[in-house]
Amino acid sequence: MTNHTISPRTGVLGAYSCDCEADLPDLMSAELHASETNQCTVCLGSAEQPVLPGLAPGISRGLMRPCTACAATGRRREQIVWELAHAEAEQVITMSLVRGVVAEFGGPFHLSEVADAVRSGLGLPPGRLPVGPRVRDLLLRLQAAGEITMLSAPDELLDGADVVLYRDPQWARTSGL
Repeated sequence: MTNHTISPRTGVLGAYSCDCEADLPDLMSAELHASETNQCTVCLGSAEQPVLPGLAPGISRGLMRPCTACAATGRRREQIVWELAHAEAEQVITMSLVRGVVAEFGGPFHLSEVADAVRSGLGLPPGRLPVGPRVRDLLLRLQAAGEITMLSAPDELLDGADVVLYRDPQWARTSGL
């Protein structure tokens, strides 16, 4: 059985190599090869992805995290299952649902509190759908619309002050929902 380890090609920016010696001149060809060999097309089978989106694994200066697209398995099947779960979460967890949950809080609230309330309200067991990421995205949209304000300071500076990490950010309502 041929091993298919895809990684950035040394000395050629944007090109990739595979142990099977396939020609992978760019990211698109590397993603296609990963798909054809049943590997995750986001992490290219490594089970890790850069913390800073858009940076190739070899360029991210060690800032890696478990791949969220394939649940850190490196496999295509898990990636597809997780993509379907994200799509289902987008249909089930709506802006009006999150806005209603936020309206119930009398004071500041954490992302985890809103996600737990949504999960409980929908009767979802933990791990059934990516509730946290969906709720986070909707809370950020509410923040952009000026309906809530983030109160948290970053938990970690990843690349100076330009790239920060919030583990469980806290918000407060700014207007009547």
